[in-house]
Amino acid sequence: MTPSWLARHSRRLGILVLAAALTGCLQWLHAYQTYLQMSDFDRHFNVQVSDEFTLHFKEPRLYSSDFVALANLYPSEDLPLKDGRRWRYWFRKVGQDKQVLKPEIKFYSQLVFNAEKKLTDWSFSGLFLEIAPPQFLEVSLRSIAGAEIDKEKQSLRANTDHIGKITAPLPSKAAVLAKLGPPLKIEDEPEQEVYSYLFLLDTPRIEKGYEDNALTEVKLTFAKNTQALIIMAGKFAGLKVSIDYRKFLQAAQ
Repeated sequence: MTPSWLARHSRRLGILVLAAALTGCLQWLHAYQTYLQMSDFDRHFNVQVSDEFTLHFKEPRLYSSDFVALANLYPSEDLPLKDGRRWRYWFRKVGQDKQVLKPEIKFYSQLVFNAEKKLTDWSFSGLFLEIAPPQFLEVSLRSIAGAEIDKEKQSLRANTDHIGKITAPLPSKAAVLAKLGPPLKIEDEPEQEVYSYLFLLDTPRIEKGYEDNALTEVKLTFAKNTQALIIMAGKFAGLKVSIDYRKFLQAAQ
């Protein structure tokens, strides 16, 4: 490690050391390292879309232990692979009494770890893509570069100024309701409606004091004039997600 190398990278090293000191835990350092990779998205990640959406980590930094430490939740399924493990978090639609509704409506978030227990792939199932379409999900991930970090709330406020806009259609309310069914409640506002759904994480174990983390309220905001989904917000196994789809749309010519 030469003096010139240290001079070029001292600022980044200083930020990493400061982040570790402020948080006092390695999982936040690993998360911050992953956040820094977002500034060169195509170098560190690629996206695959089939019946699910997968984010592949080319140079993984996050460990399986980081997810348990950050969310205090354990996966629904923990399956061994040839060179690692696969975790799957199942979320099932429930009523106000937290009882699973019939017919069952569910989706999953899946994590694949290599032999070193580092995250290599993060996937979301088809039902989740009904409320977070692949093109919008990818562009929202790209917008994390330069995002404002709120450590206390464990969230990021994305910066959409530096990314290209897309022309994908917004999901329609009719299409979303056909997949998710009726909401638990509807908030009627002057120009929009907010539909709220409850999903319960199927998990064999929850750290004491974090039981509420297993319950996710998903809020979907539909514009009254277009009947299109414009905002999706929720918290999934400790991961807070809030996407305003209008910020990613290319302005009409």
